[in-house]
Amino acid sequence: MSRKLVLSLCLLVALLLSLSTVSAQDLMSVSGECGSDTNTSMIQSIEATDASTVVFTLCAPDPAFPSKVAFAAFGINDSDYLTEMGGGGDLLTNPNGTGPYMLSNWDQTNEIVFSRNPNYWGDPAIEETLIFRWNSEASARLVELQAGTVDGIDNPAPGDFEVIAADPNLSLYERPGTNVFYLGMNNTIEPFTDVRVRQAVAYAIDRQRIVDNFYPPGSQAATQFMPPVIFGNTPEVEPFPVDLDMARSLLEEAAAENGWTLPLEVTLNYRDVVRGYLPQPGIVGQDIQSQLAAVGINVTIEVMESGTFLDAAAAGQLGFFMLGWGADYPDPTNFLDFHFGAGSASTPRFGNVIPELTDVLAQAAQLADNDARYPLYVQANTILRDQAVMVPIAHGGSGVAFQARITGAHSSPLGNEQFAVAEDPDDDNIIWMQNAEPLSLYCADETDGETLRACEQVMESLLAYETGGTAVVPALAESYEANEDLTVWTFNIRQGVTFHNGATLDANDVVASWAAQWDASNPLHVGRTGNFEYFAGFFGGYLNPPPPAS
Repeated sequence: MSRKLVLSLCLLVALLLSLSTVSAQDLMSVSGECGSDTNTSMIQSIEATDASTVVFTLCAPDPAFPSKVAFAAFGINDSDYLTEMGGGGDLLTNPNGTGPYMLSNWDQTNEIVFSRNPNYWGDPAIEETLIFRWNSEASARLVELQAGTVDGIDNPAPGDFEVIAADPNLSLYERPGTNVFYLGMNNTIEPFTDVRVRQAVAYAIDRQRIVDNFYPPGSQAATQFMPPVIFGNTPEVEPFPVDLDMARSLLEEAAAENGWTLPLEVTLNYRDVVRGYLPQPGIVGQDIQSQLAAVGINVTIEVMESGTFLDAAAAGQLGFFMLGWGADYPDPTNFLDFHFGAGSASTPRFGNVIPELTDVLAQAAQLADNDARYPLYVQANTILRDQAVMVPIAHGGSGVAFQARITGAHSSPLGNEQFAVAEDPDDDNIIWMQNAEPLSLYCADETDGETLRACEQVMESLLAYETGGTAVVPALAESYEANEDLTVWTFNIRQGVTFHNGATLDANDVVASWAAQWDASNPLHVGRTGNFEYFAGFFGGYLNPPPPAS
């Protein structure tokens, strides 16, 4: 081989390496001091050790870390695009992901059209086009499905399950009740500042009546915030029974001591959006209003626009509200720590945190042995019941329905159906109709399930959940490993992945995407609301956290 040829090959190799690697001086890292005022999270550092390796160092063991990493809120963005968009703005409506579909057009209030990603690293989407539409009325969604104008719908009405199952042209795919519908009460807003009022609400509500009258098959009355199908539910911690006399007695005591006049006047807020945990919000709200009137609480119902409602609840501005939660991953940290843990962005919706509860949850979250965790969840569920932080009402069975001809159709216990695996033999698209329009397509700063499902068609995280299941599988990281005490997690980035704009995925993209959420002082910590609620809920807080709300 000639020297000239050898030199040419060496130059070619050097050029390829320069195109596919990040130089050492350009590698990104972010770190903070654990347990300090400037780092309230459980993450100590995130570091790109080379172009294809990212290392997360935690402040405490976290057995659930892979399940958290797989969640849709932690989709990876191209760092240059993230910077160009300033962490918000057009990023909300023009995502640049790595997923099997890419955004083609968002006709606001009408539909979103996705097109197949021709350069997808994995199995390409079967259908060329995916269309998302929405309608808040379950009956209207079913009419569209029966007419053949859509291929699949979310959350059929409770009375429509039998109709769909009996129709040979349709297929029903039920979801288990991995969710909870609850009545939230803010302990900083009167009259819910008095625990006796909150307990009175718990004694007054007949959960079984609500489930029997307004929920589909597969639903059950809730005894705790945690669904029975997920570890962390502790049956020995029984709920307050329905006892109207006890409810009246507690209200009389609280009113006398606080100088309040009975009946108490309260406002109940909710959004008129169907969810698996709440299939008929308006009717359920009216039933709760009726039940509480019987014990001395007059309820004024106030319906809010969905995004406004979620933002107000997260900010702790609502005293009494109807809300719910569906599993993002099957672990009690997703339910209990997210809502009631120290540093969680969700805690303002319930008012002041309960220190003994946050301490117990923090201990349980660090243990890998479920036998050791269980007694701690007994304590946590007991505190939640006695303090009546909220009243769990139902674990709603739900489902999706498709045209029977659609292959690859499925439901997900996490509500994250993947449409890239679906095929319509009669057409070149899949048309999906859900309950509401997505709030944005930057799900780092969203918590709405309809929004998350849309994001998951175009954005990908380091890990993912198996289609139709909850097991964690590789995604943008082709492999990962942890040290013995589960505090250092190393992810190996998949090679050859490109974003929809053609940029190549590398470790810096991962660090930049996570840092934009973690570091509240980062100029890219913008999003739609700036709350990045999932990050704080999953990881306990932020780097350089904002000052507490007044």
